[in-house]
Amino acid sequence: MSKRRLNRRQQWRIDKIQKEREARAHRRAASAEQVLEEGDLGPEQTGLVIANYGTQVLVESAADPALRQRCHLRANIDTLVTGDRVAWSPATGDSSGGTGVVGARLERQSELQRPDRYGDLKTVAANIDRILIVIAPYPEPFANAIDRYLVAAETTGIAPLLLLNKSDRIDDGNREELEDLLAPYPGLGYPVLRLSTKTGEGLPALLETLAGGTSVFVGQSGVGKSSLVNALLPSAGARTGALSEATQKGTHTTTAAELFHLPSGGDLIDSPGIREFGLWHMDEQSLLEGFVEFRPFIGHCRFRDCRHQGEPGCAIAGALARGTISERRMDSFLRLRNSLESEN
Repeated sequence: MSKRRLNRRQQWRIDKIQKEREARAHRRAASAEQVLEEGDLGPEQTGLVIANYGTQVLVESAADPALRQRCHLRANIDTLVTGDRVAWSPATGDSSGGTGVVGARLERQSELQRPDRYGDLKTVAANIDRILIVIAPYPEPFANAIDRYLVAAETTGIAPLLLLNKSDRIDDGNREELEDLLAPYPGLGYPVLRLSTKTGEGLPALLETLAGGTSVFVGQSGVGKSSLVNALLPSAGARTGALSEATQKGTHTTTAAELFHLPSGGDLIDSPGIREFGLWHMDEQSLLEGFVEFRPFIGHCRFRDCRHQGEPGCAIAGALARGTISERRMDSFLRLRNSLESEN
């Protein structure tokens, strides 16, 4: 994949940010080493990162969930994210200020990643079992945005579930459009669950779904992710924000990914709002495979460089003509491919 070219000022800014990160890492390492030298630490144990504050993380003990401490990171540790399992030593004395030390990150079973503005992949949560893609009648959902999330989920191998939140705001003016938007997904193996934090619709079914494993909410700002967290777990106190009256778009209220334990079982990670889930890191082959209904036809076109836009012997165009692939999803694929080409 070729990255976008950067001008001199952009490159200067990247270098400046990198130097600042290195300086913070050195300060962080010095703090951790000071605590280690002073010896005010208990025996090493396993734990779970339940929040990330940049230079420190909040760790919960696997043996005693009541034990939670902010922790410094040893210098040799790669970046930690919410959901990481770690080896850590809790603080036991006053000299550390009650701050423990993370000594190692344990192996990740899965990662939720998204590319930053420079095309580099950034992990936003770890050890996820399920991606909950939240949409709502307002801000208006678009098929292309939903399919971006689904392709990203397929790429990571993490099972997605579509949540239509704020179902109390469905009326005669938007019902038919929403039905048409969501119609293809159940047949592709993507369940759609309707929810309302005001009426309680769908919340018991969602809790039952979340009881197994760790799930993460994704979706553009304003769709009600934090409101769902509050409805499922009132003690979480996640901040919520109203939609902009002018744009009907959401305002960012979650500033860092945080993990919550649900009383009925399972864990939930509330991630910062993502208006668009970029796919800059992907090539066309990966994008094709991200559309599950395309997979049986990949590699069966007459020409190896087939663009799937009317070429003779195109297997995907044939599936489209037979109705095996919907026009809606084909259009979404073409739009995403065009955006990849322009972004790269």
